[in-house]
Parts: sequence; C-alpha cells; structure tokens
Amino acid sequence: MNDKDIMEGILLTTKGVCDLYMHGSIESATPNVHQAFSTALNDALCMENSIYKQMSDHGWYTAQQAQPQSIQQVKQKFSAMG
Repeated sequence: MNDKDIMEGILLTTKGVCDLYMHGSIESATPNVHQAFSTALNDALCMENSIYKQMSDHGWYTAQQAQPQSIQQVKQKFSAMG
C-alpha cells in the first residue's frame, strides 16, 4: 500500500465521520448534545480540508474546473424552483 492509497483511506474515513457528526448535530435533542456534535463536525471538516490540501499538493486529488455553461444550467435549475 502506497502513501496515496493510505491518504485516500484516511480522507474517506474522515468524510464518513463528518457525515455522522452532521447527522448527530441535526438529530440532537438538547443544546449541549447539539453543540458537542457541531464542534466535532467543525473539527472533522478542518481535518478533512487539511487532508485534501495535502493530497492536492501531491497531485493525488485533482479537482476539475466547472464549465461556465454547467454553472449557468445549475443556476437556472434552482432559480426556477423558487
């Protein structure tokens, strides 16, 4: 297993943790529990961003630029819903 594979695994795990914390925050019954999940979510999102940046710096995670036409289509789709 190489470094790229390890980082991909860590990134996927971190994304899963973010999902769990988000749902915990949404479903929390008390302000204290909500705050705990929200804080954990923020920390996990910062960690995910750091991992993404490291992978991007190594060329292991490249983002594709959105085409202006695609952006406009999405804007039109959601403006029509309002």
